[in-house]
Amino acid sequence: MLTSAPGLLDVSTEPHLQGAFAPVVDEVDVSDLSVEGELPAEIDGDYIRNGPNPRFTPLGAYIYPLDGDGMLHRVRIRDRRASRSNRFVRTPALVAEEAAGRALWPGIAGLNYSPDADEVGADLAGTMKDLPGINVIRHAGRLLALGESCNPFLMSPQLATLGRETFGGTLPAGITAHPKVDPVTGEMVVFCYGLEPPFLTWAVLGRDGSTVRGVTPVEGVRRPSMIHDMALTPSYVVLVVGPFFFDIAAAMRGGSPLAWEPDQGTRIALIPRDGGRVSWLETDAFWMWHTANAHDVTSASGTTGVVLDYVRWSMPGGLVPGGTASGSLARIHLQPATGAVRHETLVDRNMEFPRVDDRAITRSHPVIATALKTGPRQLISGDADTLGWYDTTTGFFSLWYAGDLSVGEPTYIPEPGVADQHRGWWTTIATDRTDLTSRLLIIPAADPASGPLATVRLLQRVPAGLHGAWLPTKE
Repeated sequence: MLTSAPGLLDVSTEPHLQGAFAPVVDEVDVSDLSVEGELPAEIDGDYIRNGPNPRFTPLGAYIYPLDGDGMLHRVRIRDRRASRSNRFVRTPALVAEEAAGRALWPGIAGLNYSPDADEVGADLAGTMKDLPGINVIRHAGRLLALGESCNPFLMSPQLATLGRETFGGTLPAGITAHPKVDPVTGEMVVFCYGLEPPFLTWAVLGRDGSTVRGVTPVEGVRRPSMIHDMALTPSYVVLVVGPFFFDIAAAMRGGSPLAWEPDQGTRIALIPRDGGRVSWLETDAFWMWHTANAHDVTSASGTTGVVLDYVRWSMPGGLVPGGTASGSLARIHLQPATGAVRHETLVDRNMEFPRVDDRAITRSHPVIATALKTGPRQLISGDADTLGWYDTTTGFFSLWYAGDLSVGEPTYIPEPGVADQHRGWWTTIATDRTDLTSRLLIIPAADPASGPLATVRLLQRVPAGLHGAWLPTKE
């Protein structure tokens, strides 16, 4: 264990702290934002996006997208007018750093150092910093800022930080950044990975937010692995366990806390939601950051399988030194009765942030939206200049090239009272690379390749980040 803190990172050497990704420190509230075009009258709600945003210059290293303080950015749309607010997720460690006026904790690469009691007090001494800067979700009236296998933080409607959420003490170790809400049952299914046995667990929160299934070990997990996302069907919880294993001994020596071991292959757990026996299916190694969606399929013989749409990567690029990853929008067919795994490539090009209409989660989905690169610029990981929409019925992949704009994850806004998923809108936050101004784009789902029908100018730049959610005023 190091006895002194790592030195300050030279920000000029880290592209994910520059340009469209550079952090902001001001918290603002702005009403009557300028709108180009016309906002549809039917849009009534909040778009909230979370993302890593270091409050102070990081210590030692910065590993995007897992490091950095969380910051929520909200754009509220009412009566064709828009306003915005942003707030840090004020974890206890961030509060201590703000009091000191500098970073006190390193990021995830600095597991061999933690500040002592003289510096941060007895309660925080020897702890790792909470990093709830990946995703945001609302369930049972609770707005949660989510991190990677840790306690989420409960946020007020005004985006004030209310504290760690342990769900009444039933989930003390926390959850990961990508729980899934079943739109039919209202249940939120969560999972969590850890460094000690049982390594991987899942749980279920009911429609009212109560814990209806407590922490449940996933049998058959051999080693601690990083698992970023999950999928859900009416029958199964789907967890893809790639061979990206934690190596704490190496981390304590100052090395990487994660090791990619492709010879071990990728294993997929189909966990019956009724608590039945887990089915493990094995295949050649691949890495998955994000699912799009999954659903059950029934064969002629009556057996139930699963179709999972996701972004497939050859390896976790950016987190493996010297590695170059190739990706595709992909589909995997899973048969728990036989252990059969069949892969299918839908679009053979690198892309990320696959999203569907959240109302389609657990069921077949007509469209998958993604972010990708098609222009001439050389873009770093996490950046995109194009939005794409894959039609699962026709196989057609339509594109809208954003030019100078750095575009983020697309999120679907349904038209209230309308089931047709081609009648809503897609939204994302985009930043102009030439002047670093940000805006919210509203794109018609009926013709997304036509581009935005309305653009909301946000005045303050929003750092290129991660995941967002559309929260209608009336749930």
